[in-house]
Amino acid sequence: MADHSDTIAAITTASGAAGVGVVRVSGPRAMTIAQRLTGRPPRPGRMAYRRFHDATGASIDDGVLLAFLAPRSYTGEDVVELQAHGSPVLLAALVQRCCALGARPARAGEFTERAFLNGKLDLAQAEAVADLIAASSEAAARAARRSLDGVFSRQCNALADAMTALRIHVEAAIDFPEEEIDFLSDSALQTRLDAVQQQMRDLLHAAQRGQRLRDGLHVVIVGPPNVGKSSLLNALAGSERAIVTELAGTTRDVLREVVRIDGIEITLVDTAGLRESKDAIEREGIRRAHQELASADLALIVSDDSVASRIELPALAVQSRLYLHNKCDLSAHPAGVEPGRDGHIWVSAHTGAGLDALRDALRNTAGYGESTAGACSARARHVDALHRAEAHLAAARECVKVLRAGELAAEELRLAHHAIAEITGAVSADDLLGQIFAGFCIGK
Repeated sequence: MADHSDTIAAITTASGAAGVGVVRVSGPRAMTIAQRLTGRPPRPGRMAYRRFHDATGASIDDGVLLAFLAPRSYTGEDVVELQAHGSPVLLAALVQRCCALGARPARAGEFTERAFLNGKLDLAQAEAVADLIAASSEAAARAARRSLDGVFSRQCNALADAMTALRIHVEAAIDFPEEEIDFLSDSALQTRLDAVQQQMRDLLHAAQRGQRLRDGLHVVIVGPPNVGKSSLLNALAGSERAIVTELAGTTRDVLREVVRIDGIEITLVDTAGLRESKDAIEREGIRRAHQELASADLALIVSDDSVASRIELPALAVQSRLYLHNKCDLSAHPAGVEPGRDGHIWVSAHTGAGLDALRDALRNTAGYGESTAGACSARARHVDALHRAEAHLAAARECVKVLRAGELAAEELRLAHHAIAEITGAVSADDLLGQIFAGFCIGK
C-alpha cells in the first residue's frame, strides 16, 4: 500500500461555473495549508467565510472554509474543505495552490481508502460509497446507503461470530481427545452447523440480490434458430436493434442491448441459434453463445410454440432459466403464465402478447418481486467470498458428520471464516485494496 503520512488534495465535487465546487485536503499539513491559504488559522468545527490567496497574496476566489480535526473527520485525519465557486479553472487553481503549500494530488479513491485504513469504515462500507454514487435507481441507492451504514457488514460479522463459536467447539474436540465425551457427535454441534449453514444461505441470497440491484441483470436469450430470439430482443428494447429475417442462422454473433424496467438495468444478449452446423462462422457464434451463458444471471430459453416438434437443446451452463414459448399468436395458446407451469411463459414478440408477464418475471429475478426494504448493495467479490465460505462449511459438515475428522473440519471452518472476513477487510491483501479503490473517482 502507498504511504499515507503525507497530505492529499483534490476536487471532490463541482457543480459548474454557476454552482459550488469543493476542494478537500486531508493529512497532517491540512491545517497549516488552510492557514497559509487564507491568512488565518482555521477554526475546527466552525464554518467561516474566507478569501483564498495565491503565492503573491492575490485572491484566487472566496468561499467557505470547514475544518475537522482528527479523528472526527471522514478520513480520520485532519481535513479541510474549501467551498468555492464551481468554475473548473478556479478549483484547479485551488488544488494547485494547496499542492504548492505541501499537499499532493489525491489518487482515485484515496480519501475513502484512508477512511478504511484509519478504521472509519470497513471495506464493505468503503465500497458502498462508490455504489451510492453510481446508483442507477432509487432502490439501488437505498441499498447502497444501508451498506454504507454498516447493515451488510453487521450481517457478515454475525456470521463470522457464529463461525468462531463453531471453530471453538471443534478445536475443543481436537485438544481434549482423552475426554470421554465425543464432541464431534454432540447433537449441539450438529444443530449449530445446520443453523450456521442456513445463516450462510440467507446471507448469500441477500448478497446475490444486492449484487443484482447494483449491477443489474445479465440475461442471455438462447434457443434453436428461427424461433424469434432477435424479435424478442427488439420487442423488449422497443427498437429494431437486431436483424430479423425468415432465414435460420441470421444471427451469427452476440448482440447486447441495455433496457430498463422500473429502474432495473437489464443487459439483454441475443445469441446465435443453438444447433449443429458446418458453417465455421455460425459455429463461432454458437461458441460465443455458450460463453455468454457462463456469466449469465438468467437464460431465456425460447422455443417456437407454433411448431409441434420438440427440439432438444444441449446442456446449458446457467442454472436460472425461464422458458419462453414464442409465437403463441400462431399456436392460439393464451399468452402469459399458465397455472402449474412455473418458469414457462407464452409470448408473442410480434404482437407483444405476454411481454408484461415476462417483464414481471425479470423484475422478480432481479429481486424486485421481494420487498427491498432491507436490501443492501453487494459486489461480485462478496458473492464469490460467500460461495467459497459455503463450500468450506459444507466440507466441514462432511468431516464432522461422516468422517469424524476434527482436524480436517477445523481447517475447513478456518477457510470459511477467512473467506467471510475478506468481505469487510478484516483480512485482505494489499493488491485487493488497490484494485478496489482504483475504481473510485478522484476526490472520494
